[in-house]
Amino acid sequence: MSKRAHLIYNPEKECMSRDELHALQSSRLAETVRREYECVPMYRARMDEKGIRPEDIHGVEDLQYLPFMEKTDLRDYYPFELLACPRSEIVRIQGSSGTTGKPIVSGYTRNDVDVWSEMMARTLTAAGCTKDDTVQVAYGLGLFTGGFGAYQGADRIGAMVVPMSSGNTQRQIMMMKDLGVTLLCCTPSYATFLGETIREMGLVPGKDLKLKAGCFGAEPWTEEMRVHLEELLGIDACDIYGLTEIAGPGVAFNCLEKNGMHINEDHVIAEIIDPATGKQLPYGEKGELVFTTITKTGMPMIRYRTHDICSLTDERCACGRTTARMSRITGRTDDMLIIRGVNVFPSQIETVLIRTQGVAPHYMLIADRVNHSDTLEVQVEMTEDMFSDTVAHIENVRRYITEQIKSVVGISTKVTLMAPKAMPRSEGKAKRVIDNRKL
Repeated sequence: MSKRAHLIYNPEKECMSRDELHALQSSRLAETVRREYECVPMYRARMDEKGIRPEDIHGVEDLQYLPFMEKTDLRDYYPFELLACPRSEIVRIQGSSGTTGKPIVSGYTRNDVDVWSEMMARTLTAAGCTKDDTVQVAYGLGLFTGGFGAYQGADRIGAMVVPMSSGNTQRQIMMMKDLGVTLLCCTPSYATFLGETIREMGLVPGKDLKLKAGCFGAEPWTEEMRVHLEELLGIDACDIYGLTEIAGPGVAFNCLEKNGMHINEDHVIAEIIDPATGKQLPYGEKGELVFTTITKTGMPMIRYRTHDICSLTDERCACGRTTARMSRITGRTDDMLIIRGVNVFPSQIETVLIRTQGVAPHYMLIADRVNHSDTLEVQVEMTEDMFSDTVAHIENVRRYITEQIKSVVGISTKVTLMAPKAMPRSEGKAKRVIDNRKL
C-alpha cells in the first residue's frame, strides 16, 4: 500500500533516547518490584525462595534474576490474590471468556485503564488514525480486551467510534458503507470474511467504502495474510499485539513501515528467553516472549511468560520511533504440534496455502495417531474458480500443496481440498488446530 505521513501520538515517550528509556524503565521496574513484594504474598514467597529482595533490583539488567509468572498463576490465585492494591481501587475486570473451567481475569485500576487507553491511542495513530477518522470496532465487547481496547484508543484520539462488537456481518458492512468507516479493528480471520462478503455483495473497496487501514490482532497471522488482506480490502493492514494479563491490545503495534511491532517500552519491558532453559537471549535471536509491566498498579505482571515465539530488535525505525520492535509471532510454544518428532506451527502451513493459487485462506490442521504413528491432515477450501475446474487440475493443486508443505515443514501430510464455504467462519479468534491424539 502507499505510505502516508507517519503520525506519532506521544513523541516525547515514543521517540526518547535509548539511554533515557533505560533510566525510566529501571526506576519504574524497581518501584513495581517493591510494590509486588509488599502486596502479593505469592510473589514475595518466590523472591524469598530465590534469595532476592526488592533493594537488589537496581535496573533493567537485574530483571533476569527475578522469578517468572505464568498464566497458571492467574488460575491458581483466581480471582483477586494477585492484586497489588486494595480491591476498592479496581474499576474494571477483563479476562478470557472462561468457556472451560475458570476464566483468566485481570483487575484494572483507573491508572491501568488510562495507560491502556494511551497505548491503544498510539496504536491507532500509528495506523494513520486522527480525530477526523471513523473507527469500526468489530472485536467482541465483553471480558475479552479487544473491543474495549480499540474503543478506548479511538475515544482518546477523538475519532468517531462505531462499537459494533463481533458478528452480524451484513450489518457490519452496511454501517461501514453508510457511516464512511475509515479504520477497521477486528481479528485478521474476521477481516478476511468481511472482505470476501464485501466482494460478494458487489461492493468495491476504495469506491463504495472509505476504508484506509485496519488494526488486526488477537490471533497469529502471516505476512502473506497481510498482503492478501491489503489486496482484498484496499487498505494498510497493521498488526497489533496485546494480552489481558499485560494491558490488552496496544502492548505493541505496527507503524506504516510494517517492519515489526513497536513495543510501548515506557510501560512494559520485553525479553526473549530460551523456552527450555529460561535464559535471556540477545536481540535478533528467536525465542519465547516475556513481558514485565512497569506502570500497572492493579495486577502487575513480572517476567510473564507469553509462550509466543518471536525476536526483538532495537534498531531505529524509519518512522522516527526509538522503541524496540518485536517480529511477527511465528507460533506458540503451547500451540506447536510435534508430528513424528518435527515441530509444526500453523503459520508455516498458512504461508504455503496463501501462496497457492486456487485455495482460500480458510484451513484446519487435524492431528491424529493411527497404528502408533502421528498423522496430520490439512483441510483447506478451494476458491469458486478452482471448485469448478477439472478433476485433473484439482488433483495437481492438491499434490503441489502436499509437496510444498513437505518442503517447508519436513513431513508428509494428507491434504484435503474442501468445497467453497465448507470451513467454519469465525467472528473472533479462528480455531486452526484439532489434536485428536491421546498424548
